[in-house]
Amino acid sequence: MNGIKQMFSLMLLVCLSSISLIVSAEDDNASPAMNNARLDTLIKRIDESAQGKDGFWRFIVEGREVSVITDERADRMRVIVPVAPADKIDRDKLFRMMQANFDSALDARYSIAKDVLWGAYIHPLSSLDDKEFLSGLGQAVNLAVTYGESYSSGAIVFGGGDSGALNRRELIDDLLRKGQAI
Repeated sequence: MNGIKQMFSLMLLVCLSSISLIVSAEDDNASPAMNNARLDTLIKRIDESAQGKDGFWRFIVEGREVSVITDERADRMRVIVPVAPADKIDRDKLFRMMQANFDSALDARYSIAKDVLWGAYIHPLSSLDDKEFLSGLGQAVNLAVTYGESYSSGAIVFGGGDSGALNRRELIDDLLRKGQAI
């Protein structure tokens, strides 16, 4: 039994060391810190008619109005997509959204504020990269699109939850293509 514990400890140490090397290599190739100017460029690649200014934009993705709100001083960014009036949510839908927040919403979440149900993606601004923003944007829109059906962000489904193998990955892949190589 002691030998098994030692072998497991050694394997764990090797795995952690490998992860550390990968993260260090990724940090060396990291893009510059995200800021409002970079977000403006990304957003206008997705929707040329996007409206707004540094810190607040509105635009359309898949027929859904999207707002991106930032605060550079607080290092925060959020993507929000209105889904439905909050007073139209019955107990079963609320229960299903909480299940989705556990396993199929991934990085986006269902949220309620100002009497509206939102699909929301929230991230520190400076450490956000283009791919994370585009993926998070797609996930928030997908939560709005799939509300009442699969309740999926379209990325992956975390195992061990109640949502099964739901997927709507096409939007995320399309947004990644549009936002690449700026």
